[in-house]
Amino acid sequence: MSKRPNKTERARRLVSEGAQLLADKRPGEAVARLIEARALDPNDAAALINLGGAYIMQGKPDSAVPVLEAAVQIEPGNVMVWTNLAAAYLGVLHLASPERQDKAIQAYEQALALDRTTPHANYNLALIYLQRDDIERARAQFLAALEVDPGDRDARYYLDKLRGSEDGGSQAQKPA
Repeated sequence: MSKRPNKTERARRLVSEGAQLLADKRPGEAVARLIEARALDPNDAAALINLGGAYIMQGKPDSAVPVLEAAVQIEPGNVMVWTNLAAAYLGVLHLASPERQDKAIQAYEQALALDRTTPHANYNLALIYLQRDDIERARAQFLAALEVDPGDRDARYYLDKLRGSEDGGSQAQKPA
């Protein structure tokens, strides 16, 4: 006779399945499993992080925000929670209100406070500052992005464009 898995084991299995579906770029299928995992174990931060990520991948940042804010309460020291929350707050950069941009900035800064080498955090901060025409902060964040990842071609591109604008060249285009 096989032992029936308890709620925690079932939740872990669902989170694992959901994470695999996300890796396979199938967020719609992942959502159902992750919602079920959350119902089985509401304090499972992995379920919340993955569910928030699935919503972001689906272009539903407003659905992701409360899920990721709940994850922050459970694991405030988890860098991925903060980077996902920042992405959820931001949504589509050029459509984000100044308030949502401010929240994204705070979340990215929290991620960097936990780990200054957090991938893409400096780059995303730079894009926000570039969108706001805060060129000095954008430049500083692009430089920081290159310190974390010297091979970041996008950060190098924007930094070169900003340098070109100083020399009378064309200014960097705002990201879409």
